[in-house]
Amino acid sequence: MTGEFELFEVREPQTQSIPFVYNSPHSGRRYPARFLDQSRLDGLAIRRSEDHYVEELFGAAPDFGAPLLLAHFPRAFVDVNREPYELDPRMFFDPVPSFANINSVRVAGGLGTIPRIVAENTEIYAKRLPVAEALERIETVYKPYHACLRKLIARTHARFGFGVLVDCHSMPGNIRIAGSGIRPDFIIGDRYGTSASAELSQAALEFLEGLGFVAVRNKPYAGGFITEHYGRPARGLHAVQIEVNRALYVDETTLAKRGDFGALAGSIAVFMQQMAEFVADYAGDTALAAE
Repeated sequence: MTGEFELFEVREPQTQSIPFVYNSPHSGRRYPARFLDQSRLDGLAIRRSEDHYVEELFGAAPDFGAPLLLAHFPRAFVDVNREPYELDPRMFFDPVPSFANINSVRVAGGLGTIPRIVAENTEIYAKRLPVAEALERIETVYKPYHACLRKLIARTHARFGFGVLVDCHSMPGNIRIAGSGIRPDFIIGDRYGTSASAELSQAALEFLEGLGFVAVRNKPYAGGFITEHYGRPARGLHAVQIEVNRALYVDETTLAKRGDFGALAGSIAVFMQQMAEFVADYAGDTALAAE
């Protein structure tokens, strides 16, 4: 089913010189033929859940000395920013395993490990699936992806004594901050201070604001499974999620890049450089190395 293309890749720097790992788990846009046959959606509608071109926005990471892991498989096929077995029983014509988490908020919303919907509550499938197919996707896509991510994080931590995972995403252009009406350009998520040090998150906000963007922290996106699972500040492992407003760089109807796409990518490259310099300056600070 998934042998028709490379599932994911790591774009490595010539030498990893900074304690960062960049990850783009939702920007994949290679759709397995069988999956498309199972879907009731056309080729454009099924792409609504993608983090469009995020791996390109953060594509300079290797130039600064950090690896970039990116998915080629689409989020609608398997969502690696979930627990491994968040499964919706309504999607399958046979019972899900007893160990599956069927009661999570994400499952209830149709956005489990095997999503039931794409954006705007649009159902993906024309009919129910065999649960064996979901388990195969988890074994052949989800688990290898996380094994690769764990290896990159462990290598970084071993080499530098601490590490920073930046989990890169995009968000719909109509997102507003409740009670204020503010439309953020970027959201930094650190699971309300549990996945990364406050100093790191605050630095990210200040750098983005210094570049002229509206940046907020944790609301409405505080980080998903990846941020929560890999962020261990007490061990010197920090994980932040960064959401980029799609309206800044893509036409959300046609999914075509806007003319200022390159300028935004350039600003993000400056941000990455600033983050690298910030961590280098504080490499011996216990607030970062082991909070």
